[in-house]
Amino acid sequence: MTPRAGRLRIRVVDDKPAILRFLRVSLERQGYIVATATDARTALDLIRRGTTDLVVLDLGLPDMDGLDVVRQIREGGGTLPIIILSSHDNESAKVLAFDLCAADYVTKSFGIDELLARIRTALRHRLQQEGERPSFHAGDLCVDLVRRLVTVRNEDVQFSPREYEVLRLLVAHAGKVLTHDFILREIWGSDAEVCYLRVYVRALRQKIEADSERPTHILTVTGVGYRLRESD
Repeated sequence: MTPRAGRLRIRVVDDKPAILRFLRVSLERQGYIVATATDARTALDLIRRGTTDLVVLDLGLPDMDGLDVVRQIREGGGTLPIIILSSHDNESAKVLAFDLCAADYVTKSFGIDELLARIRTALRHRLQQEGERPSFHAGDLCVDLVRRLVTVRNEDVQFSPREYEVLRLLVAHAGKVLTHDFILREIWGSDAEVCYLRVYVRALRQKIEADSERPTHILTVTGVGYRLRESD
């Protein structure tokens, strides 16, 4: 599976404008891309039309019970994490939500730090289910796949979406040699040329290596491909 690039996309569904504004501002400050909806049908359309990494869903929607929204997502084969918000600490609703494979259940009013922690936990769990490690550390390189953050020597480093795709693919297979053909197929598809890959590897090295001419993280296997140094 090709890793998703860029920042994580969270859909927040609640019919209270004040809560939507609060959650949008709070989540965007953490680097997430946030889209909001005030009713179930708009939310389902958002989820079906674009990439969604996690849903924060209020149960008390005007046009449909929140649990029915979860049920429709699951019936469509969706496995994305869903964190339920509810005004009531209702045990039967909790049981049904977890039976429908909701990732978590949070009772209003909640602290934003608690919700952020639950979001991170749900995203880490999904990455592990998909066979990806939530974080990677090798020397001075740290990659947080939950937050889409990369630091080198304790400094944040910014990447283009395609650069991040290449780095994340290398992280997913750290320690293994990835052939040129494999990387090109996963990132660009069947029509790409090796020259594209070399350009992006050069850009990555300039950003993460202490000396891009003598790399210690992304190593070249001559005539074959590249290998990312194993985690510490």
